Amino acid sequence: MTTLERLQTALSGLGLTGIEARLEVLLERASKQESAYGDFLLEVVSAEVEARRQRYLKTRLQLAHLPYIKTFEQFDFSFQPSIDERQIRELRTLRFVHEASNVILLGPPGVGKTHLAVALAEAGIQAGQAAYFMTAHDLVTDLGRAYREGRLDRRLRIYLAPKVLVIDEMGYLPLDEMGATIFFQLVSARYERGSIILTSNKSYGEWGSIFGDPIIATAILDRLLHHSTTVNIRGESYRLKERRKAGLLPAWEGEEGRALSVAPASTPPKTRQKAALGSVPAGATESGL
Repeated sequence: MTTLERLQTALSGLGLTGIEARLEVLLERASKQESAYGDFLLEVVSAEVEARRQRYLKTRLQLAHLPYIKTFEQFDFSFQPSIDERQIRELRTLRFVHEASNVILLGPPGVGKTHLAVALAEAGIQAGQAAYFMTAHDLVTDLGRAYREGRLDRRLRIYLAPKVLVIDEMGYLPLDEMGATIFFQLVSARYERGSIILTSNKSYGEWGSIFGDPIIATAILDRLLHHSTTVNIRGESYRLKERRKAGLLPAWEGEEGRALSVAPASTPPKTRQKAALGSVPAGATESGL
């Protein structure tokens, strides 16, 4: 067995697969550059550190259940001039994650809300913060099933664990009374403990129709907006734009989406009503709604 083979066997046995995969390249480079022993050792160790970091990120991305990978660089800000790029640059610092603050992205369908939400979650993962993505409908359905099976508290922990929880498409389907109360419990449990990134096609004034009760809608908004940033997107759908480019839509269609404006957040009243559905999960406030 050659020295190289013995080295590869030893590295494999130690679980140093990053070094093992690059060993020949590292040895050849060191020979050509006549690297000092310390420099060569640093390069070898750095190869393993980077390999482990990439494996960690891959695992985190898989666990996050992101529907796709989107970056800020892929977002066409020129097509959505209503967005304040300075506001997005501030969010990219991830200060909101460290402060357990929320990000609410409002606007009509197709304007890039989910793109920005996924980009923020992916940036958090790259920075070592766990994230989890669910549509509002799937999330409430999952927690409703857990409630009926008597395991709501245990299932809620799945959504309390990540530093960033992305809730997509809030408002596309209304919630029944149980769904609204369960959603309130989740928001209360994450309040000032973890960040929520939420996308919705409804203005805050329309949230009463989502939850079927303006009082519980106010209570949810009270917690979501206490520490939050609202990104209001008023523009045309990217998907309609692409279809129009392909000649699949007349030029006028989609202008309604461009004109749709989402009302800015208003300060919700402090009136609160206590919700009662099973036990209150750990971290939920005891003052009620």
